[in-house]
Amino acid sequence: MKNSASSLNGKNKFLVLGCGFSGSFFAKKIRQLGYTALTSSRSEKKDPNSFVFNSEEDLLPNKEIFDGVTHILSCIPPDKNGNDPVLKSLKDKLKSLSLEWVGYLSTTGVYGHSKGDWVSEIDEPKPFQQRSHKRLNCEKEWIRSGLPVQIFRLPGIYGPGRSTFEAIKNKKIRVISKKNQVFSRIHVADITNAIIYLLQNKNSLKFYQIINIADDLPCSQIEVIQYCYDFLGLTMPKPILFEDAKEELSPIAKSFWMENRRVSNKLLCETLGYKLIYKNYKIGLKNCYLNS
Repeated sequence: MKNSASSLNGKNKFLVLGCGFSGSFFAKKIRQLGYTALTSSRSEKKDPNSFVFNSEEDLLPNKEIFDGVTHILSCIPPDKNGNDPVLKSLKDKLKSLSLEWVGYLSTTGVYGHSKGDWVSEIDEPKPFQQRSHKRLNCEKEWIRSGLPVQIFRLPGIYGPGRSTFEAIKNKKIRVISKKNQVFSRIHVADITNAIIYLLQNKNSLKFYQIINIADDLPCSQIEVIQYCYDFLGLTMPKPILFEDAKEELSPIAKSFWMENRRVSNKLLCETLGYKLIYKNYKIGLKNCYLNS
């Protein structure tokens, strides 16, 4: 991913706040490219690249953690009141740094329910779920912060160790059918590589503050499940209609089915020129199977 127009250099230092599935993948890739990446954890770890940040317990990073930091990626969700924990605890500190870039991982849930229609960055957010209202509030907080922030709206995230294959293997799969229901998704590697692509080409690309990262093929959940069963040479269980299954679903699981939208990646892939590694769930799931 080297590029002559690169605006990254060996002196760059990244802080990844909230090192879950996406944050860990990003930090690992950044280190492979030769940059420094420190990651936050809610409690002490033996990893020398890890530091403690727990806003709920008022455990803040030591000041030397911030020495030389040029880039921040925040993957931390809103707090229970819908505020951003990073900005609540660290905004003044971040504003005192010579930051070149701040990334914030948000959700395409802020678009709400589009009845299966396409949504893009120019669409007005209309969050349907309470958690999406909180996310939108955090986006606004970041934009108002005055920091050089770029917001990435993500759909369903999957990757090695976190895919439909694991759900089948662990017998936690629910084969539910709902007419005309579609979901968008993205492989975790494309989140990381899209962000790195934008950073490496920052000097030659127009800056967009909000960008969707999604693959080319929104589709029903049952198509993905059927593909995995076929790939494994197994017979998929008979689907249950959503109307029959919804009373047994948890509130979170039920809410997953209450919105229907297709997420456009045209800004990222056509306007900005990023080439997806995993253009659809079939290519992405093969990668998951080979690396699980």
